[in-house]
Amino acid sequence: QAAIKNGEVLVFAEDECHLLWGDTIGYAWGRRNEKTDVPMQNIKQRQTYYGALNLYHHDFVLMPHDAGNEGNTIAFIKHLQDLNPGKKLILIWDGARYHRSEAVQMYLKKVNKDLDEQEWKVTCLLFAPHAPEQNPVEDVWLRGKNFLRKHFYKNKTFQQVKSCFSDF
Repeated sequence: QAAIKNGEVLVFAEDECHLLWGDTIGYAWGRRNEKTDVPMQNIKQRQTYYGALNLYHHDFVLMPHDAGNEGNTIAFIKHLQDLNPGKKLILIWDGARYHRSEAVQMYLKKVNKDLDEQEWKVTCLLFAPHAPEQNPVEDVWLRGKNFLRKHFYKNKTFQQVKSCFSDF
């Protein structure tokens, strides 16, 4: 606890969000007995975001990627390390296949080589299986998507949707 309070150790809850063009669909009220046309497109545009919430300071780190996979997971860990040089990081995340992949495990071994577990630069812990309610990042994603739905009329392109989500 002392190391967390003095900033030597940073504890993050981590998760990924897959934003789809259809996530902006919201509700609209129309006039009674009047036809309202709602243009629909079957566009399968997608953006994956990696996010980490500092559980002590409540800062949020967001990083877009093309997919959730082992390479992007390693890139996100490196990004957190770059943002916090010299700090020990503890990541608490779900049991996604790419979190447990051989490539991620090899990266962690490389980063933590020859160190006792208490001295590891990056430690990864798992939330309970099938328990998204334990991860506060899930609430961030829900609020972001609800914000998009409330402001769907402002976003005419998927690029605008992504900008609106990131700004939120």
